[in-house]
Amino acid sequence: MATLAEITALLGEPRFGWSDPAPWIELERELGIAFPTDFRDVVDAYGSIEINGQLYLTHPAGHLLHSLGDSIRGDLELWREEDMAEFLPGPVGPNPGELIPVASATTGEAVFLRVPDDPSSPWRVVVQEFDSPAWTLYEMTFSEWLLAYLKGRDVTLCSSNLAPDGPFYAFLP
Repeated sequence: MATLAEITALLGEPRFGWSDPAPWIELERELGIAFPTDFRDVVDAYGSIEINGQLYLTHPAGHLLHSLGDSIRGDLELWREEDMAEFLPGPVGPNPGELIPVASATTGEAVFLRVPDDPSSPWRVVVQEFDSPAWTLYEMTFSEWLLAYLKGRDVTLCSSNLAPDGPFYAFLP
């Protein structure tokens, strides 16, 4: 599994540094899941940010415009619509094998975490290209997927053209 230190080495020093677990506990209780530690670590370190002018990550303690909980609730509603079901490899939701929407991109992609079938199995990443019915399952943890993205590898989102001088981030307004 990729580490926060490896992500920080590419993305830069995090400036959010959230340590209060209360917003996570509340969101996880509401959804009936426990997010993977690597995802929580990245989001706690960086907060609600835009990476490479493309990828949006939000924190559960974010303000009204950029709250992970609000984003997930809205996206679950969207992806549960009957005409959207064909665009994903399975249903959205907190049950084993289902998908939780956790990030989005200015280029139209949606990033999901796939809830493992077995609690001891790792979470995986699914990226859906919103402008087509295409999706890709990555046999990677969130931190492995994010590290591959930051290195400019093609993980459906491709950042090398958006960040020719290397990865960068900015806080969401």
